[in-house]
Amino acid sequence: MQSMPGGRRGGLRVPLRVMKSCRHACLGVARRIPADSPTTAALSEGGVGWGPACASGGQVWKLGWCSMSSTFESAAFAVRDALSSAGRGLVEREAMVELVALSAVAGEHLLVIGPPGTAKSEAVRRTARVLGGSYFEYLLGRFTEPSELFGPVDLRKLREGIVETETQGMLPEAEVAFLDEVFLGSTAILNTLLGLLNERTFRRGHTRMRCPLRVCVGASNALPEDESLAAFADRFLARIFVEPVPDPRLEELLAGGASLWGDADAQVTSLESLDVVAQVAREADLSGVRPHLAHALRTLRAAGVALSDRRAVKVQKLIAAAAALAGRRTPGTADLWPLVYAVPTKEAQALARDVLRDVLAGTENPALPAAALEASAGPLARARRIASAGQALLAERPVDGNGEALAAWRLKLEGVAREMDAGFAPESLPDDLKVLRAEVAGVLASGASGLESSETEVAV
Repeated sequence: MQSMPGGRRGGLRVPLRVMKSCRHACLGVARRIPADSPTTAALSEGGVGWGPACASGGQVWKLGWCSMSSTFESAAFAVRDALSSAGRGLVEREAMVELVALSAVAGEHLLVIGPPGTAKSEAVRRTARVLGGSYFEYLLGRFTEPSELFGPVDLRKLREGIVETETQGMLPEAEVAFLDEVFLGSTAILNTLLGLLNERTFRRGHTRMRCPLRVCVGASNALPEDESLAAFADRFLARIFVEPVPDPRLEELLAGGASLWGDADAQVTSLESLDVVAQVAREADLSGVRPHLAHALRTLRAAGVALSDRRAVKVQKLIAAAAALAGRRTPGTADLWPLVYAVPTKEAQALARDVLRDVLAGTENPALPAAALEASAGPLARARRIASAGQALLAERPVDGNGEALAAWRLKLEGVAREMDAGFAPESLPDDLKVLRAEVAGVLASGASGLESSETEVAV
């Protein structure tokens, strides 16, 4: 941050904040100084001049060679590079990393559903680190006290009859937050969280404060069945369902595991870059994409997938954020894919991908490639991927006599078979997978005796 002096009336507008990433000064927040003041002359002598309008709509200063006209593009590139760095080594979690950033730009929250040990916290932690800003995380339990999240009561003021909370370093002062097992919180915790998530306001006793929270990521093993908790869960607009890494990518998981110790070369951006992109998203003209969004919503309704009015309206924020992160000021049909993540259940999301495959055929996002691909890839696309991987694996059969290589190859084939069985019911198995399933089963059955004989020969 860099503050500049100035009066309150008339004249030029001078920035209060200078962006660290490209030496820009943004007048989204500014004061006025007289045009003939010494401050104006000093700024002009220092190589500072007027630039074009910034993303927030105000005028801007140019510092040296750097012009604000490129601020949006450079900010979008900075966030893109940071996300690519954060996702390195996180196999099958790249989409989750990207959705954290998408939600932060949109000013919404993300819910992650998946079993323990699936790198949920690591993905959020990495994303927070590369985006910059303050970070808070906590694992909630049945007996978690509100003070563990929001801070302890100030005992000195309590003696005076004033109930104030010391929030330093706690959730109310965080810009990115991760709450694991979020639905285990008590009623007191969830009620306070509602105000913090919805209004970015913390209220407790005599304490009233605005919170700088950009995004809160909640995680749980499963969606809540209790109606009161379901209402709280609805505050998380985007949802992603994660599973353990599939067998065919286990080698990639193990190879990337070393990066979990920390990436010293991780590309770090700043929250100022995120602010620039978020401002463009807020000002985006959605009139051109709304008819296509309405068509997609009608298609979902016809398939039995209904979104509440609130989610249908708010998904526009995700669409605008996706376009901004891709470097586009005006959203188009290529940016409709976040609609899939606003669908509340795993089964409904799978159905949405299938029925919206034509609507999402033009999906493209260089900043969020994994999330965009996962949203637009329905069951048929997943079947094509499995079929391609299976056929390639069948073509790589080791030569007979190499028992160790044959055993490893067989394990990979079994992994492909398990992925087919886990992803598709027998009656819904696509034709290309039916052929592959029969071929894999035949190879595994006929290869068992051959494998045993090969191992015997090696032992001899």
